[in-house]
Amino acid sequence: MSEEINLFREMLQQHLQWNAARLAFVCTFLIALIRVRTVNLAEIATGFSGKAKVASHYNRLQRFFRDFEVDYESIAVTVVKVMQIPEPWVISIDRTDWQFGKTVFNVLTLGVVHHGIAFPLVWMMLDKKGNSNTRELCELWNRFLEIFGSRKIAFLTVDREFVGEEWFDYLLCEPCTPFRIRIRKNTLLDDGQKQLRAEVCFQDLQFGEFRVLGKRRQIWGYWLYIAAMRLEDGELLLLVTDHAPYTAIADYAKRWAIETLFGCFKSRGFCLESSHLQDSERLSKPIALLTLALCWCFSSGLWQFLLNPLKPKKHGRLPKSIFRLGFDFIRHIVFDLHLNSVAFFNSIKFLSCT
Repeated sequence: MSEEINLFREMLQQHLQWNAARLAFVCTFLIALIRVRTVNLAEIATGFSGKAKVASHYNRLQRFFRDFEVDYESIAVTVVKVMQIPEPWVISIDRTDWQFGKTVFNVLTLGVVHHGIAFPLVWMMLDKKGNSNTRELCELWNRFLEIFGSRKIAFLTVDREFVGEEWFDYLLCEPCTPFRIRIRKNTLLDDGQKQLRAEVCFQDLQFGEFRVLGKRRQIWGYWLYIAAMRLEDGELLLLVTDHAPYTAIADYAKRWAIETLFGCFKSRGFCLESSHLQDSERLSKPIALLTLALCWCFSSGLWQFLLNPLKPKKHGRLPKSIFRLGFDFIRHIVFDLHLNSVAFFNSIKFLSCT
């Protein structure tokens, strides 16, 4: 297995200028993670190969996540480079949370949408339950701009949790950030003469119908476009945008890509919520490595799909997601790397700069 680890390390070293021993450990971690399908360190320790005892592997894992300072910026740049994400970017922000004992984990995440999934670029561990506030949102966006400020952004899409006057002040100051933001049905819209709840303006919409208000409405001090659609369950999807309102509904649908990401990180993939780390800040380090694993699985899934395209079912969706296709493929080959060395080499070609 040492030959495969060395090859993997050399590929990663083209992007992450880390100590060779650290990179080798990261490669070993990623292989073990795929084998056991969980970020629980005790389980990952059982997925390590070699003569050392499981307890020894577990201690190494604990030391790594306690002492190693992850270069998060390098991880983010690597994701964009190896996944070849074209501009302009669609950005999605959301958070995911869970609880282990008395410890609450709440991760605010910014991802760039590509092939139907949001690849995480920056994230923040919130030390509380519930929604983020404007300060935290602005800090997250500032972190993103520090790394990718020169990139072209198509628009930002977020759910109705992320609204408010201060947040809109931030997005609409120069340079303005284009957005598609969902608002609550009781949000007040002002046409200059009177105020109405947003739902009243669209109360006659039937299932599947879509409408854009003819003129901008004032909301949180800004004159913006309002678009709406009646969903299958009867609920109104209400969106506010600073431009291109007639594509706002279709654009907003791309927000779901970050929910797909959370599914891959959690129950449908790496079982992030099974981590027993008590320090939420320390959990940020495994998330960085999960991001590399996500790229590995997704790129392998794209490769497998090109070799053997899946036929969509009657509802139009594939029988297996691209992520799952790659995840299952890699799991099969890493259980016996010696017998599958060629397939393993092909699966990590996405890391090559050549």
